[in-house]
Amino acid sequence: MGTPLVFNLKSARRGAARAAALALAGAACATLMTGSASAIVNGQNATERYPFMASIPVSAAQPGVLDDGVCGASLIAPQWVLTAGHCVDPKLVKLAGTVRIGSEQRKSGGTVRTIDKVVTNPGFALGDATGPNQNDLALIRLDRPVTEQPIRIAERPGRPGTATRLLGFGTTVDTTDFTKMVFPDQLQQLDTRRAAVSECAPGYAGRTRLCTVSLVPHAMACFGDSGGPQIQLGRGGRWELIGTTSGPGAPGLASCAAGPGLYSSVPAYADWIRQTIRRNS
Repeated sequence: MGTPLVFNLKSARRGAARAAALALAGAACATLMTGSASAIVNGQNATERYPFMASIPVSAAQPGVLDDGVCGASLIAPQWVLTAGHCVDPKLVKLAGTVRIGSEQRKSGGTVRTIDKVVTNPGFALGDATGPNQNDLALIRLDRPVTEQPIRIAERPGRPGTATRLLGFGTTVDTTDFTKMVFPDQLQQLDTRRAAVSECAPGYAGRTRLCTVSLVPHAMACFGDSGGPQIQLGRGGRWELIGTTSGPGAPGLASCAAGPGLYSSVPAYADWIRQTIRRNS
């Protein structure tokens, strides 16, 4: 998905380097995702401004595995961004200590803030070869507020079939070879739809995890997109947040674009988000 996208977390646990690589290899797929492509994997350059989009520079926890990785995030309050739990897990990644908000470029523009505090959902747990990540969310408090406009959290995700969109700076080349991954400078987007629970593997999607299918053939979020937003159009035609890139929607996928993506349902955690921000502000 985000983020990383983790295709085999069981094997990831067998070694710190492998774990870090898998985590960074993906947010979305959160975030999740495909062949050689022009974006996300087979997405496209952003067609509009997304002032709530944030990027988090990360590297693998073990030196030399991946030194220039990224996770996505969403600005949900002037001093808070929401990302995936696995994007801040110290066993998997090392944070650079900053967040860039509101830029269409991965390494320039927007507003850069220092990370002041990280709060991972207390129920967060990495998945394994037979199941997905659990409660895969984390909140990051910035050292001071930004002027960019936060995105509103949806009251509820749209029903299956609802049009959605994924955003991210993840690899545009669908590969598990870290030397061949290409992280774009330009923000990528991909039009998708919310899928039925049955379109992901049994036990993967549900009330807290959204199954997501691309509207574009052979496309999905991939390594580096983890933690990034899944959005839908709400009242007044404004984007609202429904998901964060978490991982693939089925076990054993050969590539990001080989199957559905899995996203943590942000509305399902709205109470935890509000309470966490209130207690830590």
